[in-house]
Parts: sequence; C-alpha cells; structure tokens
Amino acid sequence: MRLGHFIDRHGYVIDEVTAVYMPEGKSYTGLQQVEIYCHGGRQIVTKILNELLASGARAAEPGEFTKLAFLSGRIDLTRAEAVAEIIGANTTTSYQAAREHLLGTYSEHINMLRQKIIDIISEIEASIDFPEEDVDTLEEKRLIESVDEIIGSINQLAETYTGGRIIREGYTVAIAGRPNAGKSSLFNLLLRQERALVTPTPGTTRDYLSEWIDLGGFAVNLIDTAGLRGRGGPIEKAGQKSAMKIVSNADLLLWMVDLSEQDWEVTLQADIPFLKKYVNLLVGNKIDLLKDYRKVLGQAKDTDLTPISCLTGKGINTLKKKLLECINERMPDLTSGVVVTSARHQQKLKQSVKYLRAAKKKMSQSDSPEITAFELRQAAGAIDEITGKVYTEDILERIFSKFCIGK
Repeated sequence: MRLGHFIDRHGYVIDEVTAVYMPEGKSYTGLQQVEIYCHGGRQIVTKILNELLASGARAAEPGEFTKLAFLSGRIDLTRAEAVAEIIGANTTTSYQAAREHLLGTYSEHINMLRQKIIDIISEIEASIDFPEEDVDTLEEKRLIESVDEIIGSINQLAETYTGGRIIREGYTVAIAGRPNAGKSSLFNLLLRQERALVTPTPGTTRDYLSEWIDLGGFAVNLIDTAGLRGRGGPIEKAGQKSAMKIVSNADLLLWMVDLSEQDWEVTLQADIPFLKKYVNLLVGNKIDLLKDYRKVLGQAKDTDLTPISCLTGKGINTLKKKLLECINERMPDLTSGVVVTSARHQQKLKQSVKYLRAAKKKMSQSDSPEITAFELRQAAGAIDEITGKVYTEDILERIFSKFCIGK
C-alpha cells in the first residue's frame, strides 16, 4: 500500500489517496487488482472515477467482480451466489444461512455427494475396462444400496428448501376473516404503526396492504386483506377476489374472528370447511368487550382460538409465540449450515435424483454397465451445475445480473 496524490491528466492534484496493488491470487477476484482509497466526498469520487474512465477503464457490470472470482477459480458458484445472499440478508436467520454458504460448508456437502456418485461410476467403469472381473450379485446389491443411500441424502437436502425458501424470501402471513373482525387493527399492532385505515364500518379495506416485520429473526410478510363476505359493491368484491388469491399463496392463514358477535361460533363453524384447505391459525379478537372471554371460549366446540384484544394488546405476545412455532415447524437445522435456499439448486438436486433412480433401475435389471454409468454421469452433471463445475453463460447471466454493481 502506498500513500500519495491522485493526479489527473493535466497534472492537477485531485486528492491525497492510498493505493494498494494485489497480485494474481491475492485479490477478491483472484486476478491482478488495484484499489484506490480516497476521501468519501461525492465530488472527489466522481472526479477520480471520471479520470479512470477517460484513461481506458470502464464501469463494472452488476456482479462482475464476483463473477471474475468464480471464473478464476477462487470460489465456486454456490459461494458466489452466497455473496448476493449475505448482502441482501435482512434478518438474523437469512444472514446465518448466507454466511454458512459463503464459508463453504454448503458446497463441501454438495461436493461430498458428487464424490459418492463418482466413486460408484469408477467401480462400474472398472468392470467395463476389465470384463474378466465380473461384478457378482453381492457386489451389484452393494452398489444399488449405495445409490439408494445417495438418493436419500440428496432428497433430505432438497427438502430443506421448504425452510430455505422462507429464509430467503420470507414467511407470508395472510390476515383474513369476515368484515370488521379487526384484521387491520391486528396488522397495525404487529407493525407497531398506524399503517392501515381502521373504522367501525364493514368493508373498509378494499385492497390489500403488505409490510415486512422481523419476528424472532425471521422475515415475515404480513398482508392485510379485504373482509370476505358474499355482498358488497364492485370495488369491495374485487378486493375479496384479491384476498382469496393472497390466502391461496400464503404460508399461513391467520383467520380473525369477532368474539363480540353473538353468533360468532355458528359463523366460524360455517367457515371451517374453507379454512381446512389452508395452514391456519385462528384468532379470537375483541375480548375486551366480553365480561368473561374464557367462559365464552369454553363453550366453543372443537375450536382452538388464540384470544386477543387489538384495543388493549392483550394476548399479542401469545399470538407472536404461536406464529413463531408455525414458522419453526418448517425450518431445517440451521446449525449444520447445509440448507438449500435457491430454487435453482433444488431443481438440480431433483434432476440428479431422477438420473440416480434411472441408474438404480438399470442396475436391478442387469442392463449394460455403459448405460448405467451414463445415467450416473448425468446425475453428477446435475450436481456440477450447482457448484459451477458445469455452467452456461445463460446461467451466469441470470445469477450475476441480480448483484449490485459494487460486487
């Protein structure tokens, strides 16, 4: 590192800076690199950048530095993708998963699965090269068991995407129910701000509102929907149609019930067949209007409601705990660092399992070892597309185009 002045093409000193030269293999990209550290004023940075561009440099494309790090072999594709994940992490959980990916725990596990497939290919190809060493029945059974074991391991890894998707994209909670049940009040209470308009008039919410909260380290997308009923004007009905679509796509349906209504239990029983279609959590609101809400809830048949008051805040902490329980039920073990957070990775893992099953079938039928080896190579190839041992420019374009320019 050197301290000195950055001088423009006309000999004018722009700033006092430090500059560091990084030889090949010692930089972020793995290539020769020079970094200049100047004072942070907008004018200074702009002037220095303009001088560099005028001297033949060009602005980096989104993700170009990380892409160069991948192409030079310094990191594999899973770790390159983890750079974008760690930059975009907005909760403790998403940061934890991204950090483990960046440190290489995930790619080590992926490579271990690939190596197991390669080991089986080696044994099969040895029998092709040395036909006098026939594979006996016991040996064939052992190879089939080995393939089965790999299929189980890959399936187990692919299943972590259920939680991995929530870590990366967030957990969606749709707040729904009959009109005037207190949906918008609960939405505001969980957000800790007056985000939704609240009035005693049914049908106030015509369109949905969506906001993110951090709940126990998880990103939760709360959506306040229009009240669901069979009547209302054209605008309200459009809001109800939108609400149904949101409910269908949500990870959890938080169904609000107005306990101050005389016939709330009859109405709820009528709604139960609809609610059973979705993962739901029932919430009984307005307990502040009841003399003895425990007695009222005790009369309900086969109904598990979480009692709350959006007016006083009573029961909200219990509701938050239940929400966290619903999320944690879908979460993989994060301490292992082996969690699939990418839809692309899950797709390739499933593809690998498909080829492994085809290879297993051919083994069982005593098919040609060349054909079995081909299926196994296809399985290994699918895994190679995860780590980037095999890639296309189209894949790289899709991955790195989502990066910020600084990386």
